[in-house]
Amino acid sequence: HVQLVESGGGSVQAGGSLRLSCAASGFTSNGLCVAWFRQASGKERTPVASIYLGGNGKPNYAGSMEDRFTMSKDNTKNTVFLEGHGLKPDDTAMYYCAANHRAACAAIARANWPYWGQGTQVTVS
Repeated sequence: HVQLVESGGGSVQAGGSLRLSCAASGFTSNGLCVAWFRQASGKERTPVASIYLGGNGKPNYAGSMEDRFTMSKDNTKNTVFLEGHGLKPDDTAMYYCAANHRAACAAIARANWPYWGQGTQVTVS
């Protein structure tokens, strides 16, 4: 049973940076695709980026998210990270990590994501 635990959210001033973490457990040696999503109040949940945890490969970003977000991982700790730079008030949202099989990494928006973390709030003011 896959479990995901996010941490690192909080408040930051506009133009600042923040680093989120998502620790994954309960998956097999086949690895796992882990993605970040965000959901602002009153809006739909939207994808940010994904990465394959447990092997090689670069992150996949949704739309223009790569402009201000960087996703990375530490395979030895089964943890992925999302760093935001030059954050804007529009980046205020609950940020979630989600997981699925490896193939989901190439189709963040279309894939089904059966595993979710509890979310961590990011507020930019």
